[in-house]
Amino acid sequence: MNLTKQKLSIFALGGVGEIGKNMYVVQYADDMVVIDCGSKFPDEEFPGVDLIVPDISYLIENRDKVRGVIITHGHEDHIGGLPHILKQLNMPVYTGRLTMGLIEGKLKEAGLLGSTERILIHEDSEVQLGTIKASFFKTNHSIPNSLGIVLHTPEGVVVHTGDFKFDHTPVNDQYADLHRMAEIGKNGLLALLSESTNVERPGYTPSEKSVGVNLVEAFRKARQRVIVSTFASNVHRLQQVIEAAAASNRKLATIGRSMVNMISIASELGYLNLPDGMLIEPGDVNKYPPEQVAILCTGSQGETMSALSRLARSNHRQVEILPGDTVIISANPIPGNERRIGRVVDELFRLGADVIYGPGSQTGMHVSGHASQEELKLMLGLMQPKYFIPIHGEYRMQIRHRKLAETMGVEKDNIFLVDIGEVVEIEGGAARKAGKVKSGNTLIDGLGVGDVGNIVLRERKQLSEDGVMIVVVTVGKQAGAILSGPDIISRGFVYIRESEGLLDEATRVVAATINRLMQDNVNEWAALKSGVKENLGRFLYEKTKRKPMILPIIMEV
Repeated sequence: MNLTKQKLSIFALGGVGEIGKNMYVVQYADDMVVIDCGSKFPDEEFPGVDLIVPDISYLIENRDKVRGVIITHGHEDHIGGLPHILKQLNMPVYTGRLTMGLIEGKLKEAGLLGSTERILIHEDSEVQLGTIKASFFKTNHSIPNSLGIVLHTPEGVVVHTGDFKFDHTPVNDQYADLHRMAEIGKNGLLALLSESTNVERPGYTPSEKSVGVNLVEAFRKARQRVIVSTFASNVHRLQQVIEAAAASNRKLATIGRSMVNMISIASELGYLNLPDGMLIEPGDVNKYPPEQVAILCTGSQGETMSALSRLARSNHRQVEILPGDTVIISANPIPGNERRIGRVVDELFRLGADVIYGPGSQTGMHVSGHASQEELKLMLGLMQPKYFIPIHGEYRMQIRHRKLAETMGVEKDNIFLVDIGEVVEIEGGAARKAGKVKSGNTLIDGLGVGDVGNIVLRERKQLSEDGVMIVVVTVGKQAGAILSGPDIISRGFVYIRESEGLLDEATRVVAATINRLMQDNVNEWAALKSGVKENLGRFLYEKTKRKPMILPIIMEV
């Protein structure tokens, strides 16, 4: 699709309709600005896949038009895809100090640090990207350095909010710049892209400081060690855990690679205030009385190999949960993770721990970093956009956000719900949907990028559901008969010792199939394999109602 005319185009290569993958593109004529480059961890629909990132085929095809990528903040669903994307398309990266520190760690691991141009920005920066000028404004989120993006184009001004909330008592005293937002709206805003994650929640999202009060109280009541599990990227939460540990005269140990890295980077850059002498090594926790120790770890979502899961299974090499320890899970369960978290909580209780878990609205140990309905309405009221595109969240959330925007005076026909790749085109002040660009998922599996597709995934699902049956046969080319076999190997289909009768019948079916085909002068391997798969598959389904993957190996001598 040609988007190079003198018009403004807005589209997503990842993110619309799905939580977890974020990459948006604003293009005017021959200039493209990319916003965020997120990743998503796969669910059960993607067996064996390590990571999912956006498909950037369109950007690669138009690499000479890409002016750079602006990162709104440092969460994985906004920076996690960068190392993989930059290997395919080298472009300048613009972002704030903490976010840049996190990105540089990823680029160093990927061997891309030296080859990637990195430009630090802040709320007062202005960057010229071809015909598009970018400026910024401060927002609140669960990680410092979060920025909203203002793109000044010849067609008009476009704002991308990033993830945000309006926290009037922020932990780091960095307030959202409401005056700047109101000024943007007063000067006339062509289009607003605003997040939809919490649109189903009425009212306002509570302040992060409310969690700090509850953490201090829990630390004060604890008679032994306190173990807090939360997202490593929630720097404000980490600061409040540090403050609770200091208030109860506890040393602090950190467990989990991402937690250790975040503490190191955020402290070095000045985004965490860690008292001298507080931090200790995990191996030293037993050198202090239990009431003088706190542990900060990863694993709030029950991830199998996370620090908290290993502690719950008593297989962490340095630390173990003792009866009477207090464990605080300071995060809400991400939908789909409830069962895993439940198993971890059960194991912690078995070890004698006191566990504080469940939704933050009940425990007081977590608040969201995303805007609820009244805050989303405030953003719309400040910005007063002509056109509105709800972004992030599931489709139902974007529907709710559209209805919310209508109550704030945005005309229904000026609100666009778009799927990944769908283009909103604005020319002469008039907006419309204008086709699609190539987009979708790129699957990362080991060192492979994009080499796992629908066919491979379907085969993996079949293997996981019904197993595999391998059939080995040796045939004589001149004799036109079976010389050896058929031999059948079953894996994940039936237990061989208890299914000898079934496998004997299957062997006869294979032999009969090959003999019949060869008598009919069908000697091509492909035809013989196809016949075996079809007839054996039909037989096995009749007998078991299962459909294993059948792999015929026919050797000719």
